[in-house]
Amino acid sequence: MAILLWFYFTLIFDGIVLFLLFQLMDYPMEKPMVVFSCLNPVDLARILILLKLDISALMGATSAIFQDFFGNQWGIVATIDIMLGWAITPLWWSVRKFNRKDL
Repeated sequence: MAILLWFYFTLIFDGIVLFLLFQLMDYPMEKPMVVFSCLNPVDLARILILLKLDISALMGATSAIFQDFFGNQWGIVATIDIMLGWAITPLWWSVRKFNRKDL
């Protein structure tokens, strides 16, 4: 299950986002790209690491968008909160499911 989730978040989700980005290229997509990034924990961690290592030039044209949102203190706090949500939500769900089982 973990490998399938990793495959989804690293390959399929990014492919869907890129497809939508190219299809809607005529429209401003800065804010939706930040939202799409928050929906993918792998991308979110990658963006945060690249921004903290100060090599955001490797991210290309989207670097300025992510630098504006994720680069300040509130963006880092929001990123950490979202990443904690990605970790705590499945843990809470699984503990709830395991407690309901009669073992």
